[in-house]
Order: sequence, then structure tokens, then C-alpha cells
Amino acid sequence: MRPDQVSVGVLVSAVPRDAVDDAVAACGVGDKRAGGTLPAHVTAYLTMGLCLFSDEDYTEVATKVTGALTAFGCWDAGWSVPTSGGISQARKRLGPKVLAEVFERVAGPVATRSTRGAWLRGWRLVAIDGFEVDVPDTKANAAEFGYAGSGDNRSGFCKARVVALAECGTHAFLAAEVGAYSVGEKTLANRLYQRLRRDELLTADRNFYSFTAWDLATRSGAGLLWRTPTQLKLPMVQILPDGSYLSVLINPKIRGARRRAAITATAREIADGGSGELDPTEAHLVRVIEYDVPDREGNGTGELIVLLSNILDPGGDNGARADELAAGYHQRWEEETGNDQLKTHLRGPGKVLRSKLPELVYQEIWAWLLVHHALTTLATRAAEAADLDPDRVSFARVLRITRRTAIGTAGFSP
Repeated sequence: MRPDQVSVGVLVSAVPRDAVDDAVAACGVGDKRAGGTLPAHVTAYLTMGLCLFSDEDYTEVATKVTGALTAFGCWDAGWSVPTSGGISQARKRLGPKVLAEVFERVAGPVATRSTRGAWLRGWRLVAIDGFEVDVPDTKANAAEFGYAGSGDNRSGFCKARVVALAECGTHAFLAAEVGAYSVGEKTLANRLYQRLRRDELLTADRNFYSFTAWDLATRSGAGLLWRTPTQLKLPMVQILPDGSYLSVLINPKIRGARRRAAITATAREIADGGSGELDPTEAHLVRVIEYDVPDREGNGTGELIVLLSNILDPGGDNGARADELAAGYHQRWEEETGNDQLKTHLRGPGKVLRSKLPELVYQEIWAWLLVHHALTTLATRAAEAADLDPDRVSFARVLRITRRTAIGTAGFSP
């Protein structure tokens, strides 16, 4: 990737000024510079700058970012570069909601039809996963976010929890929920399923499964491809030509004879050529794909993988074979790469967020996600231009080039 592919366009296309202004207006945050007060949009880009330059202090980042803003006429030459205290006060005025709103407006799908590794037939492959974020150990943060563990095993820092939807092919985060450590991954994930798109195929690990979660995700119209928890009992209703089979997910509240009757009725209807349509509050018809993964240690035990999907047809324009779905599920690990890009490269290994107040922690996390989305967009466009899978473009190199060219070349759109 050449440096001239980066410079001005690093965040301009991914986080445009209009999106920031609209978010500022929607959140009711003032946007006028009076008496030395930083405008809200400048504060938003400064906060993103703090995430881009994670090793620099407030004043150094302000010098770099305001230098870039000058080129666009949004930084008056008569204004002084804000101090650390001035930036802190401006961040408090901006509040926790503006950058969350900006992310909601700009964090759409990045892959195009020409993006390699991003699609399974007509479905955009996406994944859901969660990660923890270390935040400063202050009384306010402790009250809001809490710790992992307790007593002698308590974590050294407070922890926020993030659950996000990510595009497998590009590692771009499409939607996220942020909460305290005590809020479980399933709880945060349940808030995301309604935001799935109909052209997406959501892959998920077995920890995310519940009947409620499956029902919520199914109602979005998206394709689903989830690994099952080990305790889930899956009756075989019909064997399909590719070796997968149809089964019934039944609400765990339905037990005994009523449960057996639901399975029998579904099997009979399918055998008679029916669709097997069920009351979604009680049951869902699903397809089960089973296969063995060889043991990596070479001891011959291997592992049985059992997947659920709402793609019931192994053929046709709206179907997919079992081997295609199995290969698609393993793209779920691409979100782990996105998490690593965030935590290891963009933030730095073992580093704690800057913010000592909860509202600023939320603000910083959304800024962090925005910067990552912009960088993955840039990497994807470079990959497409070279007809490469985005996995072949080094995120670390994109980040290094961006940091270099952002200084004095309007790396942040004013």
C-alpha cells in the first residue's frame, strides 16, 4: 500500500463531517466556539485522535489534529491549541452519546461484491463476539463497570464489556453494545439481533445460543449459522441429500408429551410435503450440519462440530450445501482478528483506556470503534484495488501509514 493512498482520505470518507454534525444535533450538544470553548465536532475528532495516537498525551494529539483541521478552515489561526484540561472539559460537554450516534450512522457494511472472502453465495458473512476492555481503576468507573473476579482473584482494573457484530471478510465492526462487566454477553447480544440485515449470514459460537436469542435473530430475516451447545438435544426429523438433517428447536418451557407431540407433528407434515411451519414462540424448524475436526495434537480424538442453520435447502438459489456452511462457519474466527486489531495494534497490548469517568469511557470506546472502522475501510479498498483478500493487507502497516500521514495532512475530516 502506497502512502499516497492514505493521507487526506483516511477518515474523511468513513467518518464525514456531516455525520458528526447530525449526531451533535441529534444529541442536543452545542456546537459554537465561544470564550475558548471547543466546538463539539472538533472535540469529536480530537477524541478519535486520542484513539489513533494511543501513545501520545492530550496536548501532543491536539497539536497534530488541529494542524490537520486548519487545512479545512475549521480551525481559526487565532485560536490556541487546547490544553489537556481544556480537552477534558470539552469531552465532558460532548458526553457519551454523540460518538455512539456517529458510529450508528457510519458503521455500515464495508465489503462490496468484489471483496474476496466476504461472501457465502448471496450472504454477507458476519460474526458476533464479545471482548473486555480495561478501564482506569477509579471509584466512578468501579461503580459503573465493576471488576472481573473477586477477593484475591479480582482483576487489577475495572472492565467494560463490548459485544459486536463484525463483517468476517473485512473485520469491520457493524454494530456494538457496550455495558458493565456484570452485563452478560448474551444480554448485550440480544440487543443486536434486530439490527441484522436480510442479506447477512450470522455465525455465532455456542455460548450465544438460547431459544430466545435464536428467535430474535430469526425474526430479523437474516441467515443464521450457529454452533450448538453440548446439552442441546436435536431430534432428527428428515435426512437431507447432503448428509445434513432437519430438526426442531422447541421452547424449553414446552416439556413432556407436548414436546414429543410437536416433534411428531412436524415430522409428519414434512413427510407429507408440507413446509413444517411452526409457531415461532414455541418452535423453529432448523437444519443441522455435523462434521468432525481432526485433533490438532495428533492423538486421534478429534472434535464433533454441530451447527444449526435456518438455511433449510441444501441446493437451489436460496440454499447452501453442508460443506459450504461448514466452511462459512469457520470464517467466524475473523472477528477474533478484528478484536486483536483493536486491542493489540490500535490500543496497544496491555494498555488501559485513558478515561477516568464512566461517560468518557463510553465515549472513548465508541471513538476507538470508529477509528478501527475507518482503518478497515481503507484496508478493504486497497485490497479490492489489488484484487486481494483484505486478510492480505497488514492492519499494522495501514495504522503506521495513517499515523504518519495524519499529521498536518487532514487525517481527520473537519
